[in-house]
Amino acid sequence: MKKRILIILLFVIVKVGAQTSDFSSIDRLFENGRYQLALEKLEAIEIPSFSSNYKIAVIYESIDNYKQTAHFLEKALQFKEDKNARLKLAKAYQRLNKSKISINIYENLLAKDSLNLVLAYQLGKLYLKTKNHQKSIAIFKSLIKKDSINAHYSYQLGLSYAFAKERDRMINSFIDTYKKDTAHIRVLSKLALSFFKLNDKDSTYLFINKGLELAPNNESINRIKVNQLYRERKYEETIPILLKLDSIKKMNLFNNTMLGKAYYNLDDFEKAKVRFEKVVKIDTEAYKNFTYLGHIAMKQKKFKSAMFNYYRATATGKVKRDEEYYGLANAYYEMKRPKMALKFYKKAFTENNRNYKAKFQLAKLTDDLYKDKKMGYKHYKKYKHLFLDSDKVMSAFVLKRISDIKKDYFMRGEKLE
Repeated sequence: MKKRILIILLFVIVKVGAQTSDFSSIDRLFENGRYQLALEKLEAIEIPSFSSNYKIAVIYESIDNYKQTAHFLEKALQFKEDKNARLKLAKAYQRLNKSKISINIYENLLAKDSLNLVLAYQLGKLYLKTKNHQKSIAIFKSLIKKDSINAHYSYQLGLSYAFAKERDRMINSFIDTYKKDTAHIRVLSKLALSFFKLNDKDSTYLFINKGLELAPNNESINRIKVNQLYRERKYEETIPILLKLDSIKKMNLFNNTMLGKAYYNLDDFEKAKVRFEKVVKIDTEAYKNFTYLGHIAMKQKKFKSAMFNYYRATATGKVKRDEEYYGLANAYYEMKRPKMALKFYKKAFTENNRNYKAKFQLAKLTDDLYKDKKMGYKHYKKYKHLFLDSDKVMSAFVLKRISDIKKDYFMRGEKLE
């Protein structure tokens, strides 16, 4: 009996020794990039173990095959519990967008090792990614108590507050991040954007300038600067920044759109047209770009082209398109087609009953087209009721026509209302 036990033990020792030797040769193959051969040798092992499955998982992880990574880590963990394997499994499930499984693994690991700040940080980021903002806030607040100088914890807390729509706490967390790390580019961008949204010009420029000192080509900070300058109508100052961004990223939607708008506002219609023609190739759904092309064609007296672009805008747009219908009406008017112009002035006002220009043109063109002035008179009266304070010139014209029409009907002895 003792002999049999000894023989079995010797057999196991020989097997383990052989497997260890195999693993060494497999490791060398993997280190030299010959992962397919390494996989063949691992899969040929007669008696699978934790190590063989774990090594297979590591190879699949290295070539971004996370489905197989997770599969072989699960198999490895059937042999024994291992913290590193669990961590790898959590990350593999993250890559596979199976966040619930990943969160469950992190929560279990953290329950066993509550002082592990790295685990807590990863779990906090995962909560944030899965929009579990209250849990991410709780974790990052706890982490800040344990390590008050780590800027990343404050930054992630700021992001959590942002998604939870707690603006003031978000800004305070980002400022806290900046105090801990004055070279944190992402937080400088977030602070510049936050103050831009609050219309705090001085603070916006403060963080824009600090960010651009550190990273002159940073895309997000340069975009915020462009938007701030555009808000101030400093169109000419936006152009060098946008051309610099355009040289880095060709056919970029933001760069071309803002260049088109800047050139348009500077009356450089040819350059504006070039940019908007690029934009409509990049994004065919953004209907306002067709509107701009329509406006440009109107400025250039190309009325058919204007009409074509306004039609494209009205066909593409789903929200209020009164500007586009108004443009169409103007194009038809210039082409001496007043009844079509009248039709689209009506559509413009129906689309947006606060469009006083459309109502004025509707009243005036009705007045011009029809001998019976009662229709025009009704439109003028409605304009007077709704928009008398909107435009001095238009309102003066409306009041005079109301007076003239009244006088004319009185002199003829006809009833007007």
